[in-house]
Amino acid sequence: MTEAAKGLVAMVSACVVWGLSSIYYKALSDVPPLEVLCHRTLWSFVLFGLILAAQGRLSALAAAFGGRNGLVLAFSAAVVSVNWFVFIWAVQSGRATEASLGYYVFPLVAVVIGMLAFGERLGRLQAMAVALAAVAVGVLFWGLGAKVGIVLALAFSFGLYGLAKKYLPVGPVVSVTAEVAILTPLALVCLAGLHAGWWGPQGRVGHFGRDAATTAMLVFWGVLTAGPLILFSYAARRVRLATVGLVQYLNPTLQLVCAVLLFAEPLTRWHVAALGLIWPALVLYSYASLRQPKAVESALSSALTSGTTTR
Repeated sequence: MTEAAKGLVAMVSACVVWGLSSIYYKALSDVPPLEVLCHRTLWSFVLFGLILAAQGRLSALAAAFGGRNGLVLAFSAAVVSVNWFVFIWAVQSGRATEASLGYYVFPLVAVVIGMLAFGERLGRLQAMAVALAAVAVGVLFWGLGAKVGIVLALAFSFGLYGLAKKYLPVGPVVSVTAEVAILTPLALVCLAGLHAGWWGPQGRVGHFGRDAATTAMLVFWGVLTAGPLILFSYAARRVRLATVGLVQYLNPTLQLVCAVLLFAEPLTRWHVAALGLIWPALVLYSYASLRQPKAVESALSSALTSGTTTR
C-alpha cells in the first residue's frame, strides 16, 4: 500500500469514528451532558499527557503557554468546551439531526470568519455557497424556530475555534493537550461536587464507579478523542489537501444517517429543504477550493482544527 493510500485509509477511519460518535453519546444518555463533558476533558488530558510524555515532548506543552499563547489557549479551550457540550446535549436530547447540520454549515461559516478576521476575499462561487447556506439557516429558523440555535452554536463555536488555532504556533496534539489542561481543574471540581452531592438533584451522585460498563465508557473517551486526531494528523501529511477537505463531509453525513435511521429522529420538510440548499453550497465551496490553492489551504486549516475537536 502506498503512503497516499495509507493516508486515505487513516483519513476515512478518523471521519467514520467522528461520524459515528453520536452512537456513543446516545449510549450514555443516562449520564448528564455536563458530567460526560467533564469526563471527556479529564481522560483526554490523561491520555494526551501520556502520549506527549512517551514522545518526550512535555516541554513543548509548557512552551505552548508562552507569551500571548496562554490567552489564545484559554479562548480556544472555552469555545471547544461549548462545542463539545452543545453536541452532547443535542444528541442526548433527540436533536442529532440539527447537530449534523451544524457541521455541514461549519466550512461556510469558516469562510465568512476568514473574510471578517483576515480580510480574505470571497470568490464568486464561494460567495454563492455562503449565500445558499444563509438561506438554508433562514429556512431552518422559519420552520424549526429555536432549534436552529443548535446549528448556529456548533458552526460558530467551531469557526471561532479555528480562528484561535490560526494564532497558535503549535501542533494539534500539543494545542489540544494544553486546552484540556486548562479545562481539567474545572472538570475535577465539577466531578468532585457531583460525587459529594454538593450540587445536582437531591440524593443524586456522579455515575463514575456506579457500574463497570458506564465507568469504562467514560474513561474510554480519552481514546475516542486522541485516536481520530492521531489518524487525521497522519493522513493530512500523506494525502492531497483537496482530499482532506472533501472526505471531511463524511463526518456530518454519518451523523445525519445515525440521527434518522438509528435514533429515529424525524427528517422534516424543513430539514430536507435546508439540506437541498447546503449540499449544493458545499459542492460550490469544494469546487472553488479545488480551483484556488489559497482556498484549499484554508480548507485544510479548518479541517485540521475540526479534527482536534470533534464529537
